[in-house]
Amino acid sequence: MDKVSITENLRIFDKYWQSKIVGEFNNQNVKLVKLKGEFEWHHHKSQDELLLVLKGVLTVKLQENDVELGDGDFFIVQRGTDHKLMAAEEAHLFVVEPKSTLNTELLQK
Repeated sequence: MDKVSITENLRIFDKYWQSKIVGEFNNQNVKLVKLKGEFEWHHHKSQDELLLVLKGVLTVKLQENDVELGDGDFFIVQRGTDHKLMAAEEAHLFVVEPKSTLNTELLQK
């Protein structure tokens, strides 16, 4: 097992909203992603998703409220929960989710 440099991995990103798998454990993918703008309303039918903000501000819009996360904050989106991710400025995330998670199930809103 080699060490993983989050900083070095994030430097090579050239597009927003395209996560890259940087590790795996216990059938979980460890991903890094750069975000800016907003992503469609969606949910993950059978899997939870852990979102840890490394840098920036991320708003997780839920049907009942919004959750704002900053550097060092994390939030677990429970399976089946409709949500939309938004970042006004560039944000860097560390994401953990089961390997079986499909990218998203988009909702018609």
